[in-house]
Amino acid sequence: MVMTLRGRLMLVLAYVLVLAIGSMLVPLVRSVRDRISAEVSQAAVSQAEVVAATAGDTSDPAALAVTAARQVRGRVLILDARGVVVADSSPGGVGADYSSRPEVRAALRGTTSQDERESSTLDEPILATAVPVLRDGRPDGAVRITQSVDAVDRAVGSATIGLVLVGAIVLALGLGAGALLAASIVRPLRRLAVAARRAGEGDLSARVAIEGSLEQREVGQAFNEMTARVQRMVDAQRDFVADASHQLRTPLTGLRLRLEEVAATGSREDLSAALDEVDRLSDVVSELLVLSEAGAARAPDAVCELLAGAARAVERHPAAHIELRGSPSLVRCTAGDLDRMLDAVLENAIDYGPAGQMVVVAVAPGQLTVTDEGPGLRAGEEETVFHRFHRGTVGRASRRRGTGLGLAIARELSARWNGTVTLANAPEGGAVATITFPVADGATTSEHPAEATTS
Repeated sequence: MVMTLRGRLMLVLAYVLVLAIGSMLVPLVRSVRDRISAEVSQAAVSQAEVVAATAGDTSDPAALAVTAARQVRGRVLILDARGVVVADSSPGGVGADYSSRPEVRAALRGTTSQDERESSTLDEPILATAVPVLRDGRPDGAVRITQSVDAVDRAVGSATIGLVLVGAIVLALGLGAGALLAASIVRPLRRLAVAARRAGEGDLSARVAIEGSLEQREVGQAFNEMTARVQRMVDAQRDFVADASHQLRTPLTGLRLRLEEVAATGSREDLSAALDEVDRLSDVVSELLVLSEAGAARAPDAVCELLAGAARAVERHPAAHIELRGSPSLVRCTAGDLDRMLDAVLENAIDYGPAGQMVVVAVAPGQLTVTDEGPGLRAGEEETVFHRFHRGTVGRASRRRGTGLGLAIARELSARWNGTVTLANAPEGGAVATITFPVADGATTSEHPAEATTS
């Protein structure tokens, strides 16, 4: 049988509490028992000495014995020099000879005696205390006090029960506090288990409340981030499959029609159109594969240089007129993702701008902008152009070749690095694409701008 976490915590807490309470309670009980026994013994001796000091001067020794008996809760005898009872706190003892008692013999010799022994007359253990009555410094009688040992033991037992009761109350309070603590630890874990089961059954919207200690909050936050990321990836894959099945159907249908025309007529023009459809299909497949990989796990410590990446992008487009400005900036991104994003926004600027235009690429700390001289965006297209397979009003009107996935890929890759990609109309005409990245820790930038590069 596997014990629950709460059960283990309570078992460990109970063991610690019992060990701690026992280690304090046992010595305390012993101390209390010894203290009570010592106090009873000392009280008996003190009371006997008081009676012995006043016995020779009192005219009513019987009243003295009764008063002393109430003080010590025992029997008090006042004896003469022969050991015969002169006064007794209990009726019927006057005149009896106690000289044979060992404590009385010791007292008549002038020695205080105290002994715990079995009483032959009472048939129970007693504490017998005897002190001499002195007259002119010589023994002239004795005072004997007897107390029941059982009564002393009852007093010790009562004190012990009280201490054990206090220990039990402390144990109960400690276990109660431990139960509350264990519940505060177990409750978030159970909620996390329920959410994990829901996520395992396909409900990726399951989240847990961020509660409890710092460690529990970290676990809850990590779980929520994990399920959110898995949900985004699953949604992206679902959209990818839907988009791929829809978009691939068009070039495949066109390819089939072109090939049927070639088979029927043998036209070289139809064959060339069929090859164009094959190229288009290949482009769409390549873009979809890149888009499907955009949500994969990234290297958290990747750093690249933004200006150097922009320079590489310029070199990859030698036929365009591109001016590069700015200064070096270290950002959180891989060189491969940076190159893919820059190609997407540069190709977009080049394809939709007029022939011979000047495209300006400007680099600033954590930011890169690409400005073209094209017709810009229609109102409300600032976000729709980032939708998959959306080519914008200008793209559809011009019938330019493209898959409509470039900007969608750029945005997915930027989100992978906690960055952004936006597209807006430039103040002086044309469109400006802005890519931002988290600046790498300890990044430095040059005070001297890079030389303008035109290709």
